Parts: sequence; structure tokens; C-alpha cells
Amino acid sequence: MQAVPKTPTQIPLEFPVREALAREDFMIGDSNKDAVSWIDQWPNWPAPVLFLCGPAASGKSHLAAVWQNKSKAATLKPQDLIENEAELLSSAGHHLVIDGIDPWLGDRAAETTLFHLYNILKEERRTMLLTSRAAPSRIEFAIADLASRFRAAPATTIKSPDDTLLQNIIVKMFSDRQIQINEDILKYLMPRIERSFKSIGDIVAKADALAMSKHRPVTIPIIRDALIAVQGEQPAQPEVL
Repeated sequence: MQAVPKTPTQIPLEFPVREALAREDFMIGDSNKDAVSWIDQWPNWPAPVLFLCGPAASGKSHLAAVWQNKSKAATLKPQDLIENEAELLSSAGHHLVIDGIDPWLGDRAAETTLFHLYNILKEERRTMLLTSRAAPSRIEFAIADLASRFRAAPATTIKSPDDTLLQNIIVKMFSDRQIQINEDILKYLMPRIERSFKSIGDIVAKADALAMSKHRPVTIPIIRDALIAVQGEQPAQPEVL
């Protein structure tokens, strides 16, 4: 018996995602308008530090990039706090931003640097934006003096999106990948998707990968397969396609 040749597996090529991070690209709704207001109020902040809080993929980094562009702030990596002294870090720029500070709060060495950095900024009337998943009031600090300062600093939280914002975010995430979706796809997704920013991002990425591997546009069947792959279950209310 002649062997049946195997169909070669199509390996999708990875194309860069051109994420739009300008102020006009940030989708504003009830869930994030308070955070946007704090960014717009700069430089009239009541303290040297603003905490921008919210769940994974909620738009913290995007809003931090908006503020960075507005303030011309320098970016510090969280691990810089244990690799360099506060004086050196303070020289990176007049204003500073640290995206994803959470893992380093509770680390005494990192907090020691942060404490000195905070005092430098306060004395010189400079500012720093910190993003984190948890608000300072919910974080266990290693240094009491830092805890009191950070808990007294303003903190704003991005909440879960409402329906209008959710739809706009879905459209934007596909657009960042140069994919235009129609209203039918939105109507299919809305009652089925987990209402979290991370879940949306995962489903958009999976749909993009599936479409590329099959050389097809993003359609409802592609979206359905992405939902099953990401959420691990058949989406509710199946439609006849």
C-alpha cells in the first residue's frame, strides 16, 4: 500500500505588532477616566509620585507612555532599583517612570533605593509615575517610612471596561495588528469573551495566529476557535454560520 503523504504544517510568520500608544489612541471610558484625569493634571500633582494601578493589560503601560511623552520622563527598569544607587537613577531624567513596580515592593534593597529616590524627587520638585497591579494600600512594604509615603501619595486605578470601551479596545487591538473586523465579529465576541484586558489580548493574538496559519481573514469561525483555545471551553450560545 502506497503511503499517503502528510500535509505539511503551515508555520505562521511572526510580524511585529504596531501598537498605537499616542494620547489620541487611548480609549477613554468610565473605567479609566479617573486615571486619564490624573495624567492630564500633571504637573499639578500633590506629591512627587503617582501610582497608576490596574489589572494586567488594562492600559497602564499605554497611559504611562502618554505621560512619558508629555513630561519627557526617562524610563527606569524595576530591576535598576537593586543594581544602582538612587543618586545615579535620579540623573537619568528630570522626571521618571517605572512600569511594573509590583515585584520589587517588599524587597528591602529595592525599597531602600526607592525611599532615597523619592526624597530626591521631593526636594527637587520632580515627579515619578509608578505602575502596579495592586494599589499601595494593599501592598506589604519592607520599609515603614516608604510605606507611609507611598500610601499617602495619589493612586488611581483602571477598572474593568464597560461594553462601549470593551468594543473599542477589541477594535484597537485588532487594528494594532493591521486587522479590520466587522460588526458581526464584535456581536459574536461580546457575550462570549471574558471581561478582562488580558483575555481580550490573548484572544486577539490567537485569532491573528490562526488566520495567518490558515491563510484566511479573521472570521467568526476563526474567532470561535480562538475563544476555545484561550478560554478552554465551547463559547456559549453557538450560532449557525
